[in-house]
Amino acid sequence: METIRPLVNSAPLAFPIEDVKSSMAITELNWRARLAEGLVIPAMPLTLHSDGTWSQQHQKALLRYYVEAGAGGLAVGVHSTQFAIRSPAHNLFEPVLRHASETIEQCASHDFVRIAGLCGDTKQAQLEAAFAMESGYHCGLLSLTAFHDQSEQRALEHVRDIAKILPIVGFYLQPSVGGRVFSYQFWRQFCDIDNVVAIKIAPFNRYYTWDVIRAVIESGRDDITLYTGNDDNIIADLLTPFCWKGQTRFIAGGLLGQWGVWTKRAVELLKEVQSARVSDRIDSRWLTDNACLTDANAVLFDAANEFAGCIPGILEVLRRQGLAPSNRCLDPNETLSPGQAEELDRVCTAYPHLVDDDFVSENLERWLND
Repeated sequence: METIRPLVNSAPLAFPIEDVKSSMAITELNWRARLAEGLVIPAMPLTLHSDGTWSQQHQKALLRYYVEAGAGGLAVGVHSTQFAIRSPAHNLFEPVLRHASETIEQCASHDFVRIAGLCGDTKQAQLEAAFAMESGYHCGLLSLTAFHDQSEQRALEHVRDIAKILPIVGFYLQPSVGGRVFSYQFWRQFCDIDNVVAIKIAPFNRYYTWDVIRAVIESGRDDITLYTGNDDNIIADLLTPFCWKGQTRFIAGGLLGQWGVWTKRAVELLKEVQSARVSDRIDSRWLTDNACLTDANAVLFDAANEFAGCIPGILEVLRRQGLAPSNRCLDPNETLSPGQAEELDRVCTAYPHLVDDDFVSENLERWLND
């Protein structure tokens, strides 16, 4: 995983945080209500030319694609966007977040949920949170990777500090890509932090997933919305009624790297799942669909090679559709794994119901040129 470096612009904040908070309070009920409904929230990839320079034209087209595909929000500055945007060598954190927010302002509704990825130690995350708020983001997806070797109490102190600036989406990241295991007690205390609005559950582990859900139920916090980040078990996560002590909670939607591609179909899928899960009987076809989507994700994320080709895999799908100019990453050594392109051919052919190539081809020229 990329080493997270300090935010390039680390000067004291030049804008009054309280003034920005006041202006955002008017719209908070709208976006929080939308978040609670359950949305498709893609994790935004960074569109680069083959020489490594940023293509703002393709980035804008990609954002318009997400909006018109029916996504209800977007996460920017997260793993799919590449943590290296924070490096002084690239200096892209602020330009990318600002560009995304301005584009969303132009083409999406006011309640389209804008989520900024927040990384690093407390000082860095505070600066990123303040910049995100000033740039129009509603909440922050808070990475705790920087606290992998510190106590759970220290990690909770960090969350409380950042939550004073911006509403927080918790993030349980799988250990294999830089996350850590947190106890049930950690998540139970996490739920007591007032400005937590959601939790993205992405440990790729059923035991750890249940720890978070049980903690939220035990807390009595109906205002904390559950989102899946378990790209290896998306449909099963969304279909399952999780019951504890007479209470039932669903995972409302997904904040997923997988949904950074084939987003139109993901939106249709979520609507179908939300309708199916309130029925007394679940059709067994959902089990098959879950297995198909997991197979496709294994290729996209390059699970066979410990996720080494995850970001290039996402970008390769977008490149083939014309939404990205290349599958280039900021690190030129981060490339598709051997055989990954052929595996992408396989799953696209095997599961045509998962892809949205026709939708993209019908609108691509307009997205790129209007």
